Amino acid sequence: MTDAEALADRLQSGELRLYELDDHTDPETAATARRLYVQRETGATLDTVGEYSFDADTAEPNIENMIGGAQLPMGVAGPVPIDGSGADGEYFLPLATTEGALLASVNRGLSAIRASGGATARVTDTGMTRAPVFQVPGVAEAETVIEWVDDNTETLREAAESTTSHGELLEIDTYVVGDNVFLRFIYDTKDAMGMNMATIATREASEIVEAETPARLVALSGNLCSDKKPAAINAIEGRGRSVTADVVIDRELVEERLKTTPEAMAEGNTRKNLIGSAKAASLGFNAHAANTVAAAFLATGQDAAQVVEGANAITTMEAREDGLYASLSFASLEVGTVGGGTGLDTQQEALELLCLHGGGNPAGANADGLAEVIAVGALAGELSLVAAFCSRHLSSAHEELGR
Repeated sequence: MTDAEALADRLQSGELRLYELDDHTDPETAATARRLYVQRETGATLDTVGEYSFDADTAEPNIENMIGGAQLPMGVAGPVPIDGSGADGEYFLPLATTEGALLASVNRGLSAIRASGGATARVTDTGMTRAPVFQVPGVAEAETVIEWVDDNTETLREAAESTTSHGELLEIDTYVVGDNVFLRFIYDTKDAMGMNMATIATREASEIVEAETPARLVALSGNLCSDKKPAAINAIEGRGRSVTADVVIDRELVEERLKTTPEAMAEGNTRKNLIGSAKAASLGFNAHAANTVAAAFLATGQDAAQVVEGANAITTMEAREDGLYASLSFASLEVGTVGGGTGLDTQQEALELLCLHGGGNPAGANADGLAEVIAVGALAGELSLVAAFCSRHLSSAHEELGR
């Protein structure tokens, strides 16, 4: 009997719980024992789940009660030239997805961008947020808290930055709702996505606010951050990285590669992505930007739940004399090239494919580059989809590819 089988027996007998295995053996054996136990209990066959390439030790910070790995097909689109502040050169874009036709669509858009000489992209703002909520007796005390925070921002900055060697507290925005005071801490987290960094730093600063003012900390996150939820504050103020990509495509290329005209695409974008989204009161005024964001996030080890904020983007298109101007602006694209899932083997390789793995020089440059590459890829997806419905080829493309 193997060690894993013996541990699975102890799980079945109730002697051990799933999470306790980590105290009795190494991560690899623990995962095997859990998988054996679950197979016995459910009758499922988990052989393929048990075949994974990453080291269980490496994955330990990213998962609890691990039984194996989930695999997704990964493809590559491109290459495409990008003129960016962090991304400068030709890039292939790795995408992991189960949606047939997505990669082909992005690749078609990138082909048109490449034939036009490439896209331009810029990160225009950076700031990861965490917004604790405090309770005060009333509005007079709320004013006292806000005045204290304004007068002691440097003290709070020193406390917050004492918890990290890289993060910088940029500012603290204050909000009052009745007897609630929200402090929205905004950080430059460099090449990390930085959610954990911001949370730990904010906890340190919040303890000082609670000790020095009439405020009582209720929750370290008061949802004004706002994380993994559709929120207008992120659309307006931004969160993570605000990034825009744009391109001008010659009229002949629009007709040849996209099978339509600049005028038709500009009209289609206005009526669908702008007017239709406004009527729906959508926070995202785009065709399907989240499609590319999700696939890029899965490929490069980003927090998949933050695709919610990644869908918060506006697509613009304008017919010009020489062709079509198109842009895609993300208000809150939350990405990193260090930490989280970026250290997993396949995700690390995807980032290395982009030459953007690890810390950048200067700090933050790699995460900026990743945001810009994703923005260009998503812009390509917008071009392709808008062209498809303008030329009435959307359903036929899916039929042709058998999706």
